[in-house]
Amino acid sequence: MFAPHLLAFATSMLSKAQEQRLRLVTAESCTGGLIAALLTEIPGSSDVLDRGFVVYSNQAKSEMLGVPPDLLNEHGAVSKEVACAMAQGALGHSDAQLTVAVTGIAGPGGGSGSKPVGLVHIAVTRDNGALLHEEHRFGDIGRHDIRIRSVEAALQLLQRLF
Repeated sequence: MFAPHLLAFATSMLSKAQEQRLRLVTAESCTGGLIAALLTEIPGSSDVLDRGFVVYSNQAKSEMLGVPPDLLNEHGAVSKEVACAMAQGALGHSDAQLTVAVTGIAGPGGGSGSKPVGLVHIAVTRDNGALLHEEHRFGDIGRHDIRIRSVEAALQLLQRLF
């Protein structure tokens, strides 16, 4: 299901997390659980992966992660502010020490001039207070490719917390 380079990268990341006795939680919107799916392809991932939240709707982001509705209304679901709130909310609603959150527009519709198809916000946080964010503009390269590139970018950003 996943390319060999993604599996190898995820395996390496899980090993680092396991060595440091860190647990991970995912909060995914446009990737729809692909990060958690990639990680669970790897034997032994249960030693690291605590849980995954698929929060596709704004209501789910609020109910499951505690993202304030006012934040969603003011900035929109696809924003730095919401990605960071998703990451922090997932950390607070789990037994993990690391979290990765992704929200974006995978297309083919749903984009606008200011938020085009291919715009993805990724945030990672750690229980020591570290919080990182990246904005990606993958372009209208197709729904599948946007989602897979988002997974890869999320793992790369998460790796910076080790």
